[in-house]
Amino acid sequence: MLEYANQRKGNKRFINGRMICRVLGVLLMIEVLMFLGCAGVSWFYAEGDAACFLWSAAITTAAAGLLVLAGRKAERRLGKRDGYCIASLTWILFTLFGMLPFYIGGSVDNITEAFFETMSGFTTTGATIMDDIDTQTHAILFWRALTHWIGGLGIVCFAIAILPFFGEGSLQMFSAEAVGVTHDKIHPKINTMTRWIWTIYLILTVSETLLLRMGGMGWFDAVCQTFSTVATGGFSTKQASIAYWDSPFIEYVIAVFMILSGINFSLYFSCLKGKAGKIWHDEETRWFLTSILILTVIITAALVLTDRYGLEEAFRNAFFQVATAHSSTGFSTDDYMLWPPFTWMLVIYAMLAGGCTGSTAGGIKNLRLLIFSKGIRNNFSKMLHPNAILPIRVNRQAIQSGVVLTVGIFVALYLLCILVGWTAMMLVGVGFEEAFSVSVASMGNAGIALGEFGPAYSWSGLPDAAKWISSSLMFLGRLEMFAVMLLFYSAFWRSR
Repeated sequence: MLEYANQRKGNKRFINGRMICRVLGVLLMIEVLMFLGCAGVSWFYAEGDAACFLWSAAITTAAAGLLVLAGRKAERRLGKRDGYCIASLTWILFTLFGMLPFYIGGSVDNITEAFFETMSGFTTTGATIMDDIDTQTHAILFWRALTHWIGGLGIVCFAIAILPFFGEGSLQMFSAEAVGVTHDKIHPKINTMTRWIWTIYLILTVSETLLLRMGGMGWFDAVCQTFSTVATGGFSTKQASIAYWDSPFIEYVIAVFMILSGINFSLYFSCLKGKAGKIWHDEETRWFLTSILILTVIITAALVLTDRYGLEEAFRNAFFQVATAHSSTGFSTDDYMLWPPFTWMLVIYAMLAGGCTGSTAGGIKNLRLLIFSKGIRNNFSKMLHPNAILPIRVNRQAIQSGVVLTVGIFVALYLLCILVGWTAMMLVGVGFEEAFSVSVASMGNAGIALGEFGPAYSWSGLPDAAKWISSSLMFLGRLEMFAVMLLFYSAFWRSR
């Protein structure tokens, strides 16, 4: 396909295939370093599975070398189309090679489950097929958490922050991977901007790790749980997830950091610049926090009125579950399938809404819902006042009509993908309720569903075909569809 795209029109190529190969080869070396880090963890705990990571590193290094070799004499130029190709192919390649430790080390039984677990990790979905997490080695558990942490802000974003290799093409790559309604430029230089974003990410990571350690969690568990939290992933080092520690302090800490990780990171940059009030003045953040508050109050009341818990425990469980669903994290402290059934739909809504743009959370994103709701309100006003000019404003800034249209198309396409996934899963034997919730959770990178795939269960019971469908939805949801679907648009390859 890349060779076809390399046909010339004038003096320039549509797609710079050689440069794409070269970039992909360089990016794969980041995964090699991740493998070596996990091998170090294995040696530290003397558990004997370092070999599977070393073999994975060797295989990936060979593939990276071939890609770099294929990229010899490449034009040092990256356009928008190249950026979209790199963004999508990077996630596929990282998943294909990232599943090697699971498969070579025998942590999973087959390629389907190894691919699913790895895709769930890098896309920060957090759905697992493992029913024996407590027996896994420290290296495997660390690998699962590390896939979350790197995937949280994005593989390409991480590479841009640490490597000077990409030059002017950094912006094209970042724009293709950094999903959202708009891209907040907190610094004119893209490399500097990504370093600031990762600095904020590191501050959240270190802060939560220290708090969890203070709460009685061991260093290893604290680091892994933090990697999953700040990336809004959901992989835990325990089969019982956060409920294992039975600690209100730990639950509140993780719940708060899930919410913090669901807020636009550019607002934290403003805080570092002494403009802390900008967070609350941001309409999307207020919408996000208000939604969490309302859902928490409703569910707390339902749990208290049904005599399931006392007030504090009801609030804590409701707050944690709303936080984990709204931030698309996927941790659990209680089985909400035992709650009143209407609360399940509130959890589903939280998964659909997701977090804020510019965060590590998935879902539709609250800025889109905010624009969508204001568009509906304006439509009613137009019916009463046909000649009125009613621009949609967010944070006192008028939203261009093209952006509003794109938001509407995105929401419709997002729901259509869920519908297609839902139907496809039922065709391969998944139940009605389970197929719907798994599709929502996969598309929103949330990792928890209903029924047989609720918080008390893994997703190992899904048929193999359903696991591939779910993996595809995770991939689409992480890159917010357009970047992936564009590659299947014929004009992308044959017209300028």
